[in-house]
Amino acid sequence: MLLPYAEDIGHYWKTSTSSPDVWMDKTKKVIQDIGGLVEAEGYGSSGERAAYMMAFSLSGQHYKVVWPVLPTLRGKDIDARRQAATLLYHDIKAKAMTASVLGERVAFFSYLALPDGRIAGEVAAPELGQVFPLSLTPRAEAK
Repeated sequence: MLLPYAEDIGHYWKTSTSSPDVWMDKTKKVIQDIGGLVEAEGYGSSGERAAYMMAFSLSGQHYKVVWPVLPTLRGKDIDARRQAATLLYHDIKAKAMTASVLGERVAFFSYLALPDGRIAGEVAAPELGQVFPLSLTPRAEAK
């Protein structure tokens, strides 16, 4: 997947001086405030690629989000790291609000951890049907 440059998306680009760790702590608090348990968090990089990760559970269901740090035109990654952590926070916060209306599983479905280690957002629809055949079958067809 080809990622856009951090400067090009405009969202939260150089709008904060808070460190990425501050944003990750805020994200953990949002998860805890809705009754979740943060199981793991981290930052990793390999060559030109980097990402933040947060694994958590809600009502016994496990979720994992891996948020990319976008490449920059100038090669300085602290602004891009801050942007990624900020975007992750706002994404989780928005999903937490959605969960209060539609439920946790609906809100966080794309981050649902599957038995094979992948997350639902990484799996094509036909594959997802094999992983959860009864969950995705219309009620009339389910037996």
